[in-house]
Amino acid sequence: MTDLSQQQYLQPQAASALKDEDRTRCEVWTRVMGYHRPVSAFNVGKRGEFADRKFFKEQ
Repeated sequence: MTDLSQQQYLQPQAASALKDEDRTRCEVWTRVMGYHRPVSAFNVGKRGEFADRKFFKEQ
């Protein structure tokens, strides 16, 4: 079991203190037609469909 009392959390100001040259691009992948693909490889239509997706929580 993990002892959460020893974890350190970033302060909000520390996260915004990064310079642009220190940041890295986050690549988003999603499952399409049974396999995983990066969203950056989608064509215009598929990117639009991805943006229109709605997330749901099954009860």
